[in-house]
Amino acid sequence: MAKLRQKNPKTVRQAEEVRGLEHLSMDVAVNFSKGAQLSPHIHNICSEAKEAIYTREEDVKFWLEKGVDGSMFEVLPQSADLPDLQRCKLCADRWKPCICSYSLSIEWYPCMLKYCKSRDVSGKVSSYKCGIRSCQKGYRFDYYVPEKQLCLWDEET
Repeated sequence: MAKLRQKNPKTVRQAEEVRGLEHLSMDVAVNFSKGAQLSPHIHNICSEAKEAIYTREEDVKFWLEKGVDGSMFEVLPQSADLPDLQRCKLCADRWKPCICSYSLSIEWYPCMLKYCKSRDVSGKVSSYKCGIRSCQKGYRFDYYVPEKQLCLWDEET
């Protein structure tokens, strides 16, 4: 992909394929000070969220199998644990715990090679690489916050 060139780089592009919305429940908190064990980039990328880095339980299982220290993870309360836990969007009390949502949409990204077909002189059909197929993908991350005050953007959606 690094060798690709665009003919009109300033053009606003439309994705050829919409891959839909993926819902991810971020049910584990990661200790920021120990996060470098997962990636050396966490301190730079997550510097504004020092006390609130989240991941999924299946990701934790993967890292534990790779030998990462399990003490950096804390399982967060879930709706089943707290029956009155509701979405922050619906919660009236700003100091009450709730489930916060954050949505992200990647409108255009190169996702696979595009193949075209041609016929040779004898009429035999063959395929060749003729470009890059583009896709669109959306994500919704849900995670526990100890108070709605930490999730005020969820009121806007």
